[in-house]
Amino acid sequence: MIDNDTALAVLDACDRRRAERRRFLTLASSGVATLGGLALLSACKSKSTPTPTPTPSSSVSPTPTPTSTAADLDILNFALNLEYLEAQFYSYAVYGTGLPAAQTGGTGTMGTVTGGAQVAFSDPLVAQYAREIAADEAEHVAFLRTTLGAAAVAMPNINIDGGASGAFTAAARAAGVVGAGGTFDPYASDENFLLGAFVFEDVGVTAYKGAAPLLSQVYVEAAAGILAAEAYHAGLIRTVLYRKGLATPALQLIENAGKISDARDSLDGPSDDDKGIASPDSGVTSNIVPADGNGLAYSRTTGQVLNIAYLSKSAVAAGGFFPTGVNGNIKTSTAEP
Repeated sequence: MIDNDTALAVLDACDRRRAERRRFLTLASSGVATLGGLALLSACKSKSTPTPTPTPSSSVSPTPTPTSTAADLDILNFALNLEYLEAQFYSYAVYGTGLPAAQTGGTGTMGTVTGGAQVAFSDPLVAQYAREIAADEAEHVAFLRTTLGAAAVAMPNINIDGGASGAFTAAARAAGVVGAGGTFDPYASDENFLLGAFVFEDVGVTAYKGAAPLLSQVYVEAAAGILAAEAYHAGLIRTVLYRKGLATPALQLIENAGKISDARDSLDGPSDDDKGIASPDSGVTSNIVPADGNGLAYSRTTGQVLNIAYLSKSAVAAGGFFPTGVNGNIKTSTAEP
């Protein structure tokens, strides 16, 4: 039988271990914190090595943990490029300004943002959702930069313009959302904003799922947390688009989301994995989760993710939303048949 002193000592040890883990996860999104709670339970039951605790900082200063591998740093920096893109899009849409300069420096050539504007939201719910997602994406950038420390890459050149030469217009033309001479401005309305967000969110989910098996164990929990947060975002965007599409069929939101999905599918290879927000059989039955026959989300390789980001089926190192490419060692898309 355990006496009181021993029981208190065990509880105290678990509390200390929980506190150490919380310090590591406080910079992550709510999804990271949730998964972290599950990991804490196992931490008190085993003697496995805890996740290292980076020193929180608004600048890139800590040195990556000695257990990091070159592959870990490459994958996390690849993810950081994508988070820069998402964070800048949402920040401009919500606030009319981008990330602070202190959150965009690092190794490689620091770029600028082309385009971006504040959305005059008419639906208060969409406005609130946009603010929440903008905060999450900015926190993802800060979290990855702190985790990477001095190895973090700078933000590359980003094109989030909705004008005639903008990446959003190029994507919309390729998808058939607008004609060859048309433009697509994701900042012009709530509905356009949701379609613009739809371009990114599903890609983020599949990118993190594809990268997770490539990371060493020390980073898997954090990556899974970001994946979960991105999945919440994607599900929310898909749900709101679907609801608005049913309420106002003339907006063609369900059809246009399907076109964007088809365009992503055509860019990332011959497999037909990407799905719109409604069943292709009925055209109205919801399809909020783009899962396979087992109810599982699918994965994309880094090359396939860049096919979509660069808007190219070829093996290229720049284009689309990253007009001069991304920073880091993973920068080339895949040559698709």
